[in-house]
Amino acid sequence: MHLSRRMLLQSTAATAVALSAPAFAAPASLSAQFDALGEALLAANPEYATYLGLDSGPHAALKARLADRSWNAVAQSHALCAGTLQQLAAIPASQLTAADAQNRDVIAYALELDRDAAGFTFGDNTLMTAMTESASPYVVSQQSGNFVGVPEMLDSQHSIDTKQDADAYLARVEAFAVTLDQETARVAHDVAAGVCPPDFLLRTATGQMTNFLATPVAQQRLVTSLIKRTAAKAIAGDYAAAVTKLTADKVYPAIQRQLDGLNTALKTATADAGVWKIKDGEAYYSWLLKVGTTTPQTAAQIHAIGLEQTRAINDRMDTLLKKQGLSQGTVGARMTALATDPRFVFPETDAGRTQIVDYLNQLIAQTRAVMPKASRLNLKAPVTVRRVPADIQDGSGLGYMNPGTLDGTRPSIYYINLKSTANWPRFALPTLTHHETIPGHAWQGAYLTETRNLPLIRVMISGFNAYVEGWALYAEQLADELGLYDDDPFGQLGYLQGQQFRAVRLVVDTGLHAMRWTREQAIQWAVEQGGRPRPAMTSEIDRYCGTPGQACGYKVGHNELLRLRDKAKAAMGARFDLRDYNDWVVEAGAVPLTVLADIIDKRAAS
Repeated sequence: MHLSRRMLLQSTAATAVALSAPAFAAPASLSAQFDALGEALLAANPEYATYLGLDSGPHAALKARLADRSWNAVAQSHALCAGTLQQLAAIPASQLTAADAQNRDVIAYALELDRDAAGFTFGDNTLMTAMTESASPYVVSQQSGNFVGVPEMLDSQHSIDTKQDADAYLARVEAFAVTLDQETARVAHDVAAGVCPPDFLLRTATGQMTNFLATPVAQQRLVTSLIKRTAAKAIAGDYAAAVTKLTADKVYPAIQRQLDGLNTALKTATADAGVWKIKDGEAYYSWLLKVGTTTPQTAAQIHAIGLEQTRAINDRMDTLLKKQGLSQGTVGARMTALATDPRFVFPETDAGRTQIVDYLNQLIAQTRAVMPKASRLNLKAPVTVRRVPADIQDGSGLGYMNPGTLDGTRPSIYYINLKSTANWPRFALPTLTHHETIPGHAWQGAYLTETRNLPLIRVMISGFNAYVEGWALYAEQLADELGLYDDDPFGQLGYLQGQQFRAVRLVVDTGLHAMRWTREQAIQWAVEQGGRPRPAMTSEIDRYCGTPGQACGYKVGHNELLRLRDKAKAAMGARFDLRDYNDWVVEAGAVPLTVLADIIDKRAAS
């Protein structure tokens, strides 16, 4: 049975109470404060409870809800974080164990990010968007908003084993329509205040929605997912009729209203790509860089680092290319030519896409076999490889990871965007796979889910971008150091191209948002330097326009991990073991880089 509008409104009101309560009623201990904050965040972000596998038992009601997407919920998040910060500061440091002090430092940093965002009265800038790499000046774009996220969440994360699970799915489909309208209202508010996505992002988003509405309701994944899974579990009830009616009567009209709102915005949108165009844009981008890098580095400093490291990696690639008899033209031009070499091209067919998925699974198995050389943790880190769903692939990233649940019932999911196989020459796939799976995101995330050595709130606030993406980029280097490219010079070129790509990101992200580069200027620079296909780079540049600062975390984090490793080697001498260092980083959880430096220094000293 689906929720009525009245029940949905009551649910939203309950969320607001849950959010605001901890800000005014101080729990008696630090652990109680952590628990209260965790419960408030779960209540306010029901999808995240599903994402972690915590939408059962005492949290079962969350499975029938979606997060409030109104501006009121943003204000409540700011109030929660400011109030909790005051509570944490009131506890004397002398009363804390070393572990408690570290946990408090990590959580306080995350809360400060939300607190400092309160002055920006537009976009989607809260604790949870900062922790999910999705803080953005735009509530809805080609890659943000519930249109992009909810159908995939319902299909791949919302489990259906009982009638209650199926009813909760229906409730979320109805709530989906409500949240779409909440977002549409925020878009209108922001556009009126001069915060409008660039016209090229709006065209992609409106194209996605137009295609969605042109698809018959009965063929929508939102509908077919529930029908297939209730049938497979023999769950009684006419769920086909119920989900079809909800989608037709509520979801489609809400998407049409959002499409109308974006088309209205498109009439006045410009091609200006960076947030410099927004009032207080410089201060806002500085906040986004803090979110993305957890350092005080300025846009100018990051831009300079990117230029320097792009040149250095370019030189290494030039040497390798010449060893393969490829010496004519720039490094970017030679890599572009390699990407079309028949030796490395997968067919632009469904069979070719299946070949790519099969190859990725082979790479994961190959890497598992050598992990004892890199770690003593012996993690299982299960991974499933999937295509990015076709209905969102136009605006989606090229590859990404959704970690598994805390209880292990759902493995990590490695998504690969196969809109065009031309984006994926064979030599480019190993390093992406090491980044997203093992020893990258899936391995680091598995420590949190398999050991449960950290408080729940630390697991929830585990999206410090520079740590998470820095580790994954470091994992790409580990694959090379473990010898996985010893007999694969082109795979090593793909690895270096991936490293160079992250250095290029430092340049183009800061170029777009601080130095007023145009979209075309950024695309052209990225293609020339990295030698990746132009369509792939266009998608990437559009991503950086939608989530400024996030792309800078990869190389900044990687640089810091290498600095800390060199420092530990110097301090420990013969006692240094690569496995220990790697495990220290993973065992830290996910932390700001400033906290990580303190952790590694202490581990090396002891």
